[in-house]
Amino acid sequence: MSRPRADSLDSLGPDDEVVPYSDDETDDELEQDEDEEEVQPTVPAAEPEAGWQVKVNDRDFCKLPEFKKKSFLCFKKSKYSGNAIKTYKYNVLTFLPLNLYEQFKRAANLYFLALLILQIIPQISTLPWYTTLVPLVLVLGITAVKDLIDDLVRNCAGFLLSMRVKFQEAKWMDIQVGDVVRLKKNDFIPADILLLSSTEPNSLCYVETAELDGETNLKFKMGPKVTHERLQEESQLAAFDAMILCEEPNNRLDKFTGTMKWRREMYPLDLDNMLLRGCKLRNTEECRGLVIFAGADTKIMRNGGKTRFKRTKIDFLMNYMVYTIFVVLVLVCAGLAIGHSFWYQEIGSLAWYLYDGKSDTASYRGFLSFWGYIIVLNTMVPISLYVSVEVIRLGQSKFINWDLQMYYAEKDTPAKARTTTLNEQLGQIEYIFSDKTGTLTQNIMAFKKCTIGGRTYGKSLSLADFSWNKYADRKFQFYDGHLISCICSKKDAEMMEFFKLLSLCHTVMVEQKDGELVYQAASPDEGALVTAARCFGFVFLSRTQDSITVSEMGTENTYEMLALLDFNSDRKRMSIILRFPDGRIRLYCKGADTVIYQRLNPSSKHKETTQHALDGFANETLRTLCLCYKDISAADYNSWAQKHKEASVAMSNREQALDSVYELIETNLMLIGATAIEDKLQDGVPETIAKLAKADIKIWVLTGDKKETAENIGYSCELLTDDMQIYYGEDVNEKLSGRMMRRRNEPDGGRNKKAKEPFFTGDGKNALIITGGWLNEILCEKKKKRRRLRLRRLGKRPRPTNPQDGQPADDWEKELRQKDFVDMACECSAVICCRVTPKQKANVVSLVKRYKNAVTLSIGDGANDVNMIKTADIGVGISGQEGMQAVMSSDYAFAQFRYLQRLLLVHGRWSYIRMCKFLRFFFYKNFAFTLVHFWYSFFNGYSAQVAYEDWFITLYNVLYSSLPVLLVGLLDQDVNDTLSLRFPKLYLPGQKGALFNYRNFFISLFHGIFTSLIIFFIPYGAFLQTMGQDGEAPSDYQSFAVVTASSLIMIVNLQISLDTSYWTFVNCFAVLGSIAIYFGVMFDIQSAGIHVLFPSAFTFTGVASNSLRQPYLWLTIILTVGISLLPVICIQFLCKTIWPTEGDKVQRHKKKYELEEEVKKKPPAFQRGGRSRRSAYAFSHSRGYADLIASGRSIRQKPRARPELRDSIREAPQAENI
Repeated sequence: MSRPRADSLDSLGPDDEVVPYSDDETDDELEQDEDEEEVQPTVPAAEPEAGWQVKVNDRDFCKLPEFKKKSFLCFKKSKYSGNAIKTYKYNVLTFLPLNLYEQFKRAANLYFLALLILQIIPQISTLPWYTTLVPLVLVLGITAVKDLIDDLVRNCAGFLLSMRVKFQEAKWMDIQVGDVVRLKKNDFIPADILLLSSTEPNSLCYVETAELDGETNLKFKMGPKVTHERLQEESQLAAFDAMILCEEPNNRLDKFTGTMKWRREMYPLDLDNMLLRGCKLRNTEECRGLVIFAGADTKIMRNGGKTRFKRTKIDFLMNYMVYTIFVVLVLVCAGLAIGHSFWYQEIGSLAWYLYDGKSDTASYRGFLSFWGYIIVLNTMVPISLYVSVEVIRLGQSKFINWDLQMYYAEKDTPAKARTTTLNEQLGQIEYIFSDKTGTLTQNIMAFKKCTIGGRTYGKSLSLADFSWNKYADRKFQFYDGHLISCICSKKDAEMMEFFKLLSLCHTVMVEQKDGELVYQAASPDEGALVTAARCFGFVFLSRTQDSITVSEMGTENTYEMLALLDFNSDRKRMSIILRFPDGRIRLYCKGADTVIYQRLNPSSKHKETTQHALDGFANETLRTLCLCYKDISAADYNSWAQKHKEASVAMSNREQALDSVYELIETNLMLIGATAIEDKLQDGVPETIAKLAKADIKIWVLTGDKKETAENIGYSCELLTDDMQIYYGEDVNEKLSGRMMRRRNEPDGGRNKKAKEPFFTGDGKNALIITGGWLNEILCEKKKKRRRLRLRRLGKRPRPTNPQDGQPADDWEKELRQKDFVDMACECSAVICCRVTPKQKANVVSLVKRYKNAVTLSIGDGANDVNMIKTADIGVGISGQEGMQAVMSSDYAFAQFRYLQRLLLVHGRWSYIRMCKFLRFFFYKNFAFTLVHFWYSFFNGYSAQVAYEDWFITLYNVLYSSLPVLLVGLLDQDVNDTLSLRFPKLYLPGQKGALFNYRNFFISLFHGIFTSLIIFFIPYGAFLQTMGQDGEAPSDYQSFAVVTASSLIMIVNLQISLDTSYWTFVNCFAVLGSIAIYFGVMFDIQSAGIHVLFPSAFTFTGVASNSLRQPYLWLTIILTVGISLLPVICIQFLCKTIWPTEGDKVQRHKKKYELEEEVKKKPPAFQRGGRSRRSAYAFSHSRGYADLIASGRSIRQKPRARPELRDSIREAPQAENI
């Protein structure tokens, strides 16, 4: 569906075509703008009131004291940044303190530091202090080394980036403000540079700005006239000593104001003179420029946002659980301390055999007992937990790096996990924010179909043969050989006019290089159309200021160009008026069907059939343009030309005057046909989006591209479908304002919380398409403040004293409005934000994180995506055609958007399941281990004595129970990767956090309590009044410790076996090996030989061999293990049988699914005959090169007789592969 755009003169709505860079404006600037507009300056080159001064070729100037600013305490540094960009977190000085700060933000590390301090006090500790110090240092050290390695990888990548461009062997990082630099063709711009001169006429310079704004069309820049004339030689550049005065560094990509002082003259500077960092020099052999802003001061870095330390939801949850455990621990220890005080007062002090020679009171002994139990029960939070988590995350990252199904062979690009701390978060993503250009699309336009004279071409399966045309592009393909036959016959006049129009009506510029023609297109669309005309025999050869030369089926003709009516976003069309060699005057026009059909002559033919073809093209999501012409008499043209001349020299509202004059001539047009261009998506994009949608992941597209283009791609990638109701910015604003008005009319002003009312009450699907201007309007950003000031001054709007205008009256209402917007957007099946700035992209991500508390992922490939990549919980960089800026700032990187489904649905889901299973079991096994001390305290007078042998306590988490659970965290999988992708619903538990939360934590706690009860009391009961085979009672403390420890080891290792879904040889070896290691180590450390060597450290001499030779004790161990595991087996059986989860259902039929053939690909959503949208128009560029062509500044000289061209004409790289 299509909507007419509101007239910006009569409406208060923002311009949909403008990217609203207003992030750096302040209220002072707005008021200043108001004053400036009231008093117009009379001197155009007035010195700006800015403090940024640049002295050319003078580095010492930037180091003067007046340019110093305070950086830390009394230290000062220059306000001029160097060009080195920091892509790492640490340096030599900050590594140790910053890394320790990050690690001690983990509650468990702080807990063990406090425990270490307690163990130093001899009256409290029952264990030596080094038993805690050594593991703590080991944990901190391993984590620090891992973080350092990660950071060095980032640092190295940043270093390589700095070497992409060299000028006199200087790296990017060595460039400073005030330097004069020289750049070559296809170089990236290393800083924000004032263009001084180039090898092109009038110091023109063509740049590709895809990394800045996502637009792939070339833009031209031009050096000041004075520098073009005087700074062409190296000696002149070396002697250049101007002073530049300009605005302070800011993030406004659409604005630059400055003045150049040189030789007592002042020259104005604006954005057309600037080459911004991140752009790429194209079709210009060489240019020279002056560095104005460097490094962090450049506009693209100002839009980049801050580097954030990212942590997963599970990390935060673990912290809170550690706090919970600590609270439980304190309560338990307090209870046991009270028990010890009571016991000592009633029993201990009266028993002469318990007298220890101290006269401490019962209360003081209870106080010491409290701290003793804090140390004894410390293993409820084992320090090995975080080391194990880091090992698992490292392993998961390696699996991502090694995944050959995410390897892009065409560019030799593997997937890369650039961080090792966020893997399980990949299994919890709820919202994906994606860039469009280069992320969803390939930035390649292809001429796919056309309709000429009511007949559609391009539907055939036969590939057209262009071998007859020596100028044809070898890469060009068109599936309809009949069109070639018709052209070669030259019998169809409309067909000849169709391709003649394509070769003449454009702003493409051409130049000869090495005998070949190179096209410079203002957009990839125009490049594709002119290339198509060339392949079909109509070759654009050259142009001058007032003529165009083409080869028409081998015949060369030159047409006089009388006027070029350029494209803009309001007109949505462009025209050219030509005088034919025979003297006829004809207007050719191409544009959107919505504007062309309004201007057609009533007698024009083929309107219905062409409209039907356009509907078909729209259903196939092709980008369409209508082509038409009009013959003009000499008298009519002369009359119109006079009006055109008057409008072109108007002193005010020149653009509006020209548009009005254009309207006069662009009437009564005769329709020829229409073109259909495909903006190629990356492979697998629609399938990936559909699969992620089934996993209940919402995808928002945030792009700087035009609204029509973004909407068209939305349909192409099946994010938008024909059954969706689309709402635009004005609709959203109306709904939000209406809700705010209703809220104000409520008695409490809407401040009491109540059930939310949905914005959309119907059952159908909804989609939201909103531009950056409307986004600022809806969220009440500063651009709106500027507009209100202007309207207030013009008397068109009263001062906002009455809040009944639908706008927020205070910050509370503004926050509610933002929340309402997020709620409305989240009710939609699809959201597309277009013409948005990099900062707006980040703000949208922040709003969803803030109001939905959702896990977000941002994916992009350009520098304009860096801010949102840093803002999201997970940032993914596409190593595509827009440089490596996004990859450098990302957490994960790969080459194609389609790999995202595997990253999330396979690696992310597996990582989440593994981590949750690991944590649940880790807490369980430590509760079961530690709480035995609690039950034992009831029989030892609450004296903080341990129930196990000291060495068993030391080795339990290191050797006896760590490896099986670690392998589950690394290797376990409920279903294989194929089934994970086949059943996206398996992803839902991760989004809900269902596998690890407080409920699971308390289940693990109570499971551990149950197991510890069984482990303690069954051996205790078995040991009462028991006699061994040798007539001796085995019911001593040491034999009891061996039996409980043996039972514990077998239970925890068999329990993890029950929880393992994916068995390998390594898992079997780990479980059986852990049990074997336990018995082997126990027999060794309880042998007589080691006791002789270390009598004080090994006191359980011969206990193991003496106890475990008793069959009665083996029966006790077996009984303990059986009673502990039997309830778990029963519960698991009942749950899988009666209340199976989605995963259980898939596992039940896993063999069946694995034997089935691959699911057939579903048919495309867009079938012929479906409901079509009004227009598929999506021309991807703004104003073209018409002014440049008409001025003659781009033309070196009128071409003389042209030599023979080579057998091929090549197109500039940007038209092929931007």
